Amino acid sequence: MISFEALIHSRQSVRKYQNKPVEREKIEKLIEAVHLAPSACNSQPWKLIVVDNPELKNEVAQATFSKTISFNKFAQEAPVIAVLIIEKAKLIAQIGGLVKNQEYVQYDIGIAAAHFCLQAAELQLGTCIIGWFNGKKIKKLLNVPKSKKIGLVITLGYPPDDYKQRKKIRKPVQEICGFNSYS
Repeated sequence: MISFEALIHSRQSVRKYQNKPVEREKIEKLIEAVHLAPSACNSQPWKLIVVDNPELKNEVAQATFSKTISFNKFAQEAPVIAVLIIEKAKLIAQIGGLVKNQEYVQYDIGIAAAHFCLQAAELQLGTCIIGWFNGKKIKKLLNVPKSKKIGLVITLGYPPDDYKQRKKIRKPVQEICGFNSYS
């Protein structure tokens, strides 16, 4: 088993995939990772839709780019697309969010997506979180009620064998962390 430290160092956004299906057992592990994700007041305000039907997956992928905005075109290569739908949080979490002026549901969706992506990396699968998509079109394709909102779309699949681990470019730690004070 890979250590957590090695996992967070190796996980990267993958934008190229092999034409190889993802095994159902691995998808079930990803679902369990999302299922176990923490959330404000244990609301679990999400519904995960796994799209592995090739024709439907292609239509969902096409809803992540357009003629003028094509940077998500790689989504067509992924054999699986996961869609996180935002569900209503528990009343106590909603009230807390209003009182504290925080969008806990957005944090919760991010945590669920991180669980999905880290579990995928451990399983030698690649992912890319997509925040730019045609939500109206995806909702129609996946029979999502109009009152719901799509939080994130995640591509999933096997990266090519020669896919290079990129050097992570991050701000210096001193810019993103302070001890006992904002500095």
